[in-house]
Amino acid sequence: MALIITDECINCDVCEPECPNQAIWMGPEIYQIDPARCTECVGHFDEPQCVQVCPVSCIPLDPAHVESRETLWAKYRRLMARSEKVPAIRD
Repeated sequence: MALIITDECINCDVCEPECPNQAIWMGPEIYQIDPARCTECVGHFDEPQCVQVCPVSCIPLDPAHVESRETLWAKYRRLMARSEKVPAIRD
């Protein structure tokens, strides 16, 4: 499953920089997670980093985006292959 940020979010800004897939962004009122980019940190860490740092525990599994561990691994591999094709932006 992907993760979701509930309306209990206090906009503390700690989750966004922890996401290795850049799946978290500030929405109109609270942070949001892009389920197409969320791998629950599979491929990067043993546990979802946003969940680990959230001070109010407002990041549960998203029942609308049920995915197996194998599906999450496949998504991780797709994201990594895509990022390797995109040249780095330099100042």
